[in-house]
Amino acid sequence: MTGVLRSFSGQRWAVADCDEDAVRALVSAQNIPHVLARLLAARGIAPDDVADYLNPTLKRFLPEPLILKDMDKAVARVMAAIVSGERIAVFGDYDVDGSCSAALLHDFLAAVGAPPRLYIPDRMTEGYGPSARALLRLKEKGAGLVVTVDCGAGATDALVAAREAGLDVIVLDHHAVEREPLAFAHVNPNRRDDASGLGYVCAAGIAFLFLVALNRALRDTGFYAAKVEPELRACLDLVGLATVCDVVPLVGVNRAFVIAGLAKLAKLERAGLAALAAVAGIAPPFTPYHLGFVLGPRINAGGRVGRCGLGVDLLTATGSEVAQFAAALDTHNRERQAIEKIILDEALAQAAAQDNFPFLFLAGEGWHPGVVGVVAGRLKERFAKPAFVAGFEGGLGRGSVRSIAGVNVGAIVRAAREAGALDTGGGHAMAAGFSLRPEQKDRFHAFLTAEFAKYTDVAAAALTLDAVVSPAGATASLATDIARAGPFGAGNPEPLILVPDAQVLFVDVVGRDHVRLRLGGADGARLDAIAFRTAGTELGRALLGARGAKIHAAGRLRAEEWNGRQRVQLHLVDAAPATA
Repeated sequence: MTGVLRSFSGQRWAVADCDEDAVRALVSAQNIPHVLARLLAARGIAPDDVADYLNPTLKRFLPEPLILKDMDKAVARVMAAIVSGERIAVFGDYDVDGSCSAALLHDFLAAVGAPPRLYIPDRMTEGYGPSARALLRLKEKGAGLVVTVDCGAGATDALVAAREAGLDVIVLDHHAVEREPLAFAHVNPNRRDDASGLGYVCAAGIAFLFLVALNRALRDTGFYAAKVEPELRACLDLVGLATVCDVVPLVGVNRAFVIAGLAKLAKLERAGLAALAAVAGIAPPFTPYHLGFVLGPRINAGGRVGRCGLGVDLLTATGSEVAQFAAALDTHNRERQAIEKIILDEALAQAAAQDNFPFLFLAGEGWHPGVVGVVAGRLKERFAKPAFVAGFEGGLGRGSVRSIAGVNVGAIVRAAREAGALDTGGGHAMAAGFSLRPEQKDRFHAFLTAEFAKYTDVAAAALTLDAVVSPAGATASLATDIARAGPFGAGNPEPLILVPDAQVLFVDVVGRDHVRLRLGGADGARLDAIAFRTAGTELGRALLGARGAKIHAAGRLRAEEWNGRQRVQLHLVDAAPATA
């Protein structure tokens, strides 16, 4: 079988091409299973690189921090502030990456005797990033130096005001901007004159590299002669969490960050994350799924529908208040889910009229700005194309966009802002934010239409399947072999497995809207499958009507613990009639 022309969800499938000679070379040289060799060959991994790829360590992949532009200036300025006792403030974003980055700096600076003042802006009243008012307020309260994390690169006016007031600002960011900010130092792998090649690293990763360089500089000057040196590996749980949640590519050092972060998180040594795992009902061993879909949404919930600083409060707290913070975030997450469902239903109704567009642009009055990003993510997954979602209130729309591989929405949003189609906007390849006025909606839509004319090849891309197996071949051993190519996420997608000509022996709805199936092979072997959140979709309806019929099933193979027993399950993402 080579592919499907039209699946139940309307997609075209194709089985990935692979150089079989390269596969045989990997099997021979590395003594690895054929399926794993096929996955690595498709990702362009050479035989000599297999060991590092399957075991990505920080020792092997951590770059020299000083290759980042302005890193030396930032380190020298913060070290001087520490030594002289100057008050430092840390200004962070309210999402997971910003909260983790702020917590990283807070913990390190507190450990070396320079506890900073933390400032997280209010999403509804202050918006994204530092404002002149906020920076000047920090100066009034005694800060001589402000370090912004996961924001600041685009805060041109605010940084000018800070400079004029005599306040030094260091920007640790990863968002690309057209104009260089007037900062004391701007450490950002996506600034135009940076040659580090680390543009795929999130803000928490940049903050960690900054702390590596700062810690080394303090050590070299004898600062730790009478002090205990902080253990930087203790904060890798935060770096791994942010790397997954910010949807940056899991390549290079990012893979090492996630592996090390998961190992650290499994010890549950950070009180806030231990409390959050408890209220979420999860326990080690953790996977990127737990980071991106269990812990991350709860940390984000404060910035979406609650108090924006609640996430960083949880990550830095050590006392009895930790349980209260975790419970509050869990409550806010449930509130976010309820709001999300209402907005998603309204957005889906609008999306029906945009079926033939290569992107979605959806907007509604009263849609909560803290939830539109989650809705955009849901729509992107359902329709396999970039989704722009904006909520309007008081004459201003605030929006978020989530993208697919090959479409850099951060660049599109920045170009739209420069063209006057948006008031503000920025972000990175897979996710961005923007604001616009009602009268700009048509202009922004026209801009997107023209821009996406350049992406016709991407928009027409098929669902790519990595390997073909039968229900009998879908074993726990195979699932384990596949998992060795992880961690999976943006830039390193989890392999999709095709199970062809499988009979639907059983199908029903489980939970609120998940479709559960049992698939049978010609030899009598059986494979459990589940299609999450599909009961009301075209895919879900087709599956529920396919009892007794044969289908081609595409999904991700998982070996999971359930009631103390291991089971293999296909997490189904699409299906097609076996006659297709």
